[in-house]
Amino acid sequence: MSGRPVKRSLTLKGHRTSVSLEDEFWLAFRDIAKSKNTPINALAAEIDVERDPDVGLASAIRVFILNWYRS
Repeated sequence: MSGRPVKRSLTLKGHRTSVSLEDEFWLAFRDIAKSKNTPINALAAEIDVERDPDVGLASAIRVFILNWYRS
């Protein structure tokens, strides 16, 4: 386990944004997108639209992943 966040770029609403997640979260996020047959950018956009504006995108993605594996 690396423990260090890795910054990667995503495209949301036609604009590039950077998100920092640990490698394990990136792997899980890709696996979920693949299982939903959804591009990772589209999944990130769904999460972005549904998140509280006071919550950062990286945090919202981590919680989404946690909830996915809990259900």
